[in-house]
Amino acid sequence: MIRVVFYRNSNGTWKGFSVKGHAGYAEAGKDIVCAAVSALVINTLNSLEAFTDDSVLTEMKDGLAAMKFTSVPGSSATLLMNSLEIGLQNIRKDHDRFIQIQYKEV
Repeated sequence: MIRVVFYRNSNGTWKGFSVKGHAGYAEAGKDIVCAAVSALVINTLNSLEAFTDDSVLTEMKDGLAAMKFTSVPGSSATLLMNSLEIGLQNIRKDHDRFIQIQYKEV
C-alpha cells in the first residue's frame, strides 16, 4: 500500500509531504497505481523547482518520496500542492485498497 502524509501547520499552510510504499496493484513495471502516484509526485517536485522560488528539501529513494518547505510557500507552491492533493485523492477514490492519505499538523 502507498501511504501519503500531507503536513500542514495550524493555519493550514503547507509544510510538505511524504509518500511511502508500493501499491501492489500489479507486478512491478505494470502497476498503474504506482505509476500514477509517481508521476504526480515527481511532476510536483519538478514544478516546484521550475516555477517557484520556494526552497524545499527533498528525499527520493525506492519506495519513498518526501518534501519539506524550508520557508513559507508562496501562492504558486500552494497551488501546486493543492493540485497534488486533488490528484492523489482522485486516485484514492478509484483505488482505495492501494493508497492511504493522512493529514498531520506540524
